[in-house]
Amino acid sequence: MLTVSDLMTVNPQTISLDTPLRHIIEVMKSEGCRHLPVLQDEKLVGIVTDRDVRLVMNSPIILHGRWQDEELLNKVTAESCMTPNPITVSPDTPAYRAAEMLSIYKFGGLPVVKDDKLVGILTVTDFLDYLANEKPELV
Repeated sequence: MLTVSDLMTVNPQTISLDTPLRHIIEVMKSEGCRHLPVLQDEKLVGIVTDRDVRLVMNSPIILHGRWQDEELLNKVTAESCMTPNPITVSPDTPAYRAAEMLSIYKFGGLPVVKDDKLVGILTVTDFLDYLANEKPELV
């Protein structure tokens, strides 16, 4: 049976609670990722997604100037824009179960935790890569 460990990205890039938004965006761009697990003392405490970043920077409710964007980039931290205590899966979780979770909750990724330690992340892209590269007869 295909499991999360067969598909996940091992040792994903992570950030800390005090990582400023500017650095979060830089990491997402340089690593080509849309989900950054947030660790405190090596324990998963949250996740920041590209959607979280967009909500901070592009609020349709509050109009602001360019100088305020610079302030947001420097002062907003992961802690203030992350989803705390995210839903996780284990490496042994069946892949179909993780796919159901991604679909039901409309998530783009799930942190993978084993023995209270982050060991990977499973994203929709990981599933697509699997279908495109490993199982071309299914596509």
